[in-house]
Amino acid sequence: MNLVYAAMLPAMLLRMFHNQIWISLSRHQTARRKHIIVDRGLEFDQVDRERSWDDQAILATLFFYLAYAAIPSVRLMPMWETKGAIIMALLHVGPIEFIYYWFHRALHHHFLYSRYHSHHHASIVTEPITAVVHPFAETLAYFLLFSIPMLIPICMGYGSVLGVVLYLAYNDFINNMGHCNFEMLPKWIFQRFPPLKYLMYTPSYHSLHHTQFGTNYSLAMPIYDYIFNTMDKSTDELYERTLIGTEETPDVVHLTHMTTLQSIYHLRVGIASVASRPSDNHVWYMWMIWPMAWLSMVLAWVYGSSAFVVESLKLKKIKMQTWVIPRYNFQYGLIREREPINRLIEQAISEADERGVKVLSLGLLNQEKQLNGSGELFTQKYPKLRVRLVDGSGLATAVVLKSIPLDTKRVFLCGGSSKVAHATTTALCERAVQVIVNQKKEYDMLKLRLAESSTTYLRFSTDEIPRVWIGDIIDGKQQMGAPRGATFIPTSQFPLKKIRKDCTYLSNPAMKIPQAMQNVHTCENWLPRRVMSAWRIAGMVHALEGWGIHECGDDMMDIEKVWSAAIKHGFTPL
Repeated sequence: MNLVYAAMLPAMLLRMFHNQIWISLSRHQTARRKHIIVDRGLEFDQVDRERSWDDQAILATLFFYLAYAAIPSVRLMPMWETKGAIIMALLHVGPIEFIYYWFHRALHHHFLYSRYHSHHHASIVTEPITAVVHPFAETLAYFLLFSIPMLIPICMGYGSVLGVVLYLAYNDFINNMGHCNFEMLPKWIFQRFPPLKYLMYTPSYHSLHHTQFGTNYSLAMPIYDYIFNTMDKSTDELYERTLIGTEETPDVVHLTHMTTLQSIYHLRVGIASVASRPSDNHVWYMWMIWPMAWLSMVLAWVYGSSAFVVESLKLKKIKMQTWVIPRYNFQYGLIREREPINRLIEQAISEADERGVKVLSLGLLNQEKQLNGSGELFTQKYPKLRVRLVDGSGLATAVVLKSIPLDTKRVFLCGGSSKVAHATTTALCERAVQVIVNQKKEYDMLKLRLAESSTTYLRFSTDEIPRVWIGDIIDGKQQMGAPRGATFIPTSQFPLKKIRKDCTYLSNPAMKIPQAMQNVHTCENWLPRRVMSAWRIAGMVHALEGWGIHECGDDMMDIEKVWSAAIKHGFTPL
């Protein structure tokens, strides 16, 4: 097979991988907020607008295949040619940067801006993928412009495969860096070689172009902005301020973990378009990238020694972050992994305490009773802990209770061993709603928790099956035993697998978040957009209300009190 032909597809995949590294790096750094440039939130509409970022790489590859078929000298290119690389570099530094500057200024004329370039500038808070999101005609113009340094050496007989690949990688690098929204270039580079400020731009330099619009037009060499007096006067000040930076201390930390093997892609630092949709919204190309998911799992298991930041949110004056324990669902089920996982959780709690975090909510299996007693292990070990640990059971119980129809007289408890399931059962019995249990051991345990006046509403039966079911795990076989038209209400953080089409399945306890919450552009696991689990929301409410107590172990917030507080702060039922 011809070398040039064989290199085209790998080169395209390499470009996509390179861009994805920038996306992940940028999102991790902006979540930390230490060197963030534009401190505004991203929204779902921007993620949706930029989901086609890889189209330009595919289009460029198709053009390369056409060039391969149409230009004989393309098929004869060697792996490397030094003369061709030098010509390519000189063409880019000379005419290409100059032409780009004036073409970019022309795009800001109201006629072209309103028809084309405004699509790109709709993203004031830029991400690496913002760099290549343009209308088709503009994308085509850029491709033609940047084809010049590649085609001229080829026509002169000095083209090479590696030269073209490196030139594309260079363009991707400067584009991604300019739109990453965090400052990364150290000051000593410009101090040791002062003329470099005219030859290489910084992320803060191009960020000003997206916020001020009428300045900093150059591609990668600011020299033309200096020559034609379009350099933003605040460029140097913004660069120095963002470079120093300070890592933000959040008020609330939600400590979660990865779930399935492919959940790494669903994190905010994963694939942007995938993370913006519920995780049960399967994407067709997932099967193609499962080896990377497997590799990520192995690396996380071997080298994942601490929680990492993936998200930063803001509601009113409360700043929130999401930290992820680098472990997966299946690892929480391994007895030998319990102690290492608890060490990771303990380490995250200690770090949050040292940094002055007010509330840390334990998400998913990080609050598993068999693992750490719903967090009680840590409050007992550290009685002077300043950060408040919240398992969210009070709000989760409130959401389950509000999900049960008001006219319900009987409820079936199926597989309910969790703190929320027990609290829901207790509350229902106190409200004179009969709860039917078909497991004798579970019935005896629940009866001991009830006040004597409420025990009459707890009933053990193997043949009475009401239409409203609650429980942590209701498997397919159990669902088939439910009557037609039954309603399944999960009490755990994990959704039920839907088996029956003639029954109603409710979401696991969750609420809609207020419109005032900023920087929300990912979905929490399997939940819809702008919906969060009750366990996560409970930590936010805890901080907003300034409650100074833990909610973990057997302790639970007053159900009505925490529900009223959540509603007061703008959270609404699904």
